[in-house]
Parts: sequence; structure tokens; C-alpha cells
Amino acid sequence: MNLIKSFLLLFLISLALHVQAQKTDRKLTSLIEREVTGFNGTAGVYVKNLKTGKEATFNADTVFPTASTIKVPIMVGVFSKIEKGELDYFKPVIYTSDKQLYKGDDGILSSLKDSTKISLSIVQMLSITTSDNSASLWLQELAGTGTEINRLMHDSGLENTRVNSRTPGREANREMYGWGQTTPREMASLLVKIRNGAIISRSACEEMYRILGTIYYDDRALSQIPPTVNTASKQGMVSAARSEVVLVNAPHGDYVFAVYTKNQKDTGWEKSNEGRMLIVRISSLLWNYFEPDYGWKPAPGHEKFDGND
Repeated sequence: MNLIKSFLLLFLISLALHVQAQKTDRKLTSLIEREVTGFNGTAGVYVKNLKTGKEATFNADTVFPTASTIKVPIMVGVFSKIEKGELDYFKPVIYTSDKQLYKGDDGILSSLKDSTKISLSIVQMLSITTSDNSASLWLQELAGTGTEINRLMHDSGLENTRVNSRTPGREANREMYGWGQTTPREMASLLVKIRNGAIISRSACEEMYRILGTIYYDDRALSQIPPTVNTASKQGMVSAARSEVVLVNAPHGDYVFAVYTKNQKDTGWEKSNEGRMLIVRISSLLWNYFEPDYGWKPAPGHEKFDGND
């Protein structure tokens, strides 16, 4: 009996490895490994062609700081409350300066006068579109704290994607990863769930996807994708880490990718930051890999529209 169990176990392992091999785009994996070689820090990449199911990975299941990409799970938490009737998307909420949501914030929300009324939908837009930190922390409160958002992530099968800041019991994780943590695979899969209408509700997903398509920070990964092609994305940056997750509605089939870094030697905020440039190069690689005959490249002089981090 034990011999039969051993043979069965070996068969299942062999089958799993065979299935994984079929899913792997070996050529693309090799190209990504070449781009990451020599990076002064830790990098993780996950890519999936949603038409073929083929993947390319590099440290795709390693946990990284989310930086501002945590604002996607926060948005999911807000829309969960809206779907339950606990929040009204267009109801005005009152901003009071004594909240001190994010000290030193130079975002739009923190510039409002005390007791300003503003639609919840606009606060949500600011969180994703301009990555407004005060707006995002306010939304985290409205979503019922990080604990409820983390429960949502767990229920959605995302075991490493968590809010750490202002979340009881997550202090040690906050010390290590900051506001939030995730893996490249999980954050990419969250965008796919939104794209497919597979979290909260289809109507909520459609609205979230529209918001993710209105990004101010278009001079990183998005700069390597034609402006006429729709994308849904979120970017993140802290001193020693950069991150970006993008779903591209490409002509020959959608693809999603996430690039995360940590422990960077380059902690500067210039547009030449090594982590940022890695994201730009990988985005360019992927566009030209999946759409080799499209015949587009960034226009001469585009650099003058690239801002610092």
C-alpha cells in the first residue's frame, strides 16, 4: 500500500511539473532574466499572457513592499462597502484638516480647506489617479480599517497581499514592508480579477477598471505602451523600492505584468532611478514581445514629459 502511495505521489508531482512547464514561456523568461541581471537590489517580475495562459516569472512569489500599489486592495475594500450599501459612491464626505492623515503630504486632498465637502467618488479617483496618500488613508478608514481589507484579500485567495499600516497586529510587517506587502504574482492576479469581474461584483469591477485606466503617472511603464492602447495600472515608490502593475488591452490579446523591487542601492528620486528604469525596460520588452509588428515607439522628445519620482 505504501509503495502504491509513493508511486501515486510521484505521478502527481510529475504531472504538476509538466503542467507548469507547459505554462512557462521560456523565451520570455530568459529575456526577463537578462534584464534583471546586475540589478543592485532584489527584483521580482510576473507576466501572463491572458490569451494563451503562458507565464514568465522571476521571484514572482517573493514578498515585496507594495508602496502605493496597496491602494488597489484599499479600493477593493471601499467598493465592497459600497456594494453592501454601507457607503454611497456619490455621497459627499467631509474633509477635516485635523485628520492629519499623512504628514508632509503635498497631494490635492491635503490642500483642501477645513470642513470641505467632497464626493467619495472623487476621493477614490485621487487615490488611484494621482496616488494621493491622504485620500488613500481616508479610504482605508472608510473601508473598515486594514483588517477588513486583509480579510477580503484572504477570501480572494491572496495570502501575501496585506495592508500593514494602521492595522492592529501588523506592526512587525509594517516595520519590514511599510504600508503594505504583496508578491508580483498576487498583485497581477488582483488586476486580472478586476478585469474579469471576479471580485465584489461585475459592476464594481467595471468601475474600478475604469479608474485604473486614468493614471497621472504615465511616464514609467505606461510610457512604453502606445497611448491609443487601453491600460489599467497602479504605481508605487518609496526610497529603496519601486513597483508597478499593469494590465494591457493589447491588440493580439491582453497581458498583465507586475515588477517589484526592494533593497535598492539607488534610493534617489530622479527619473534615472535604477528601479524605475528596470520597470521601463521590462514594459518596453513586453510590448515589443507581444506586439512585434505594431510599429510604434515613444515619440522623439517624450523625455520632457517625464517627471522625477
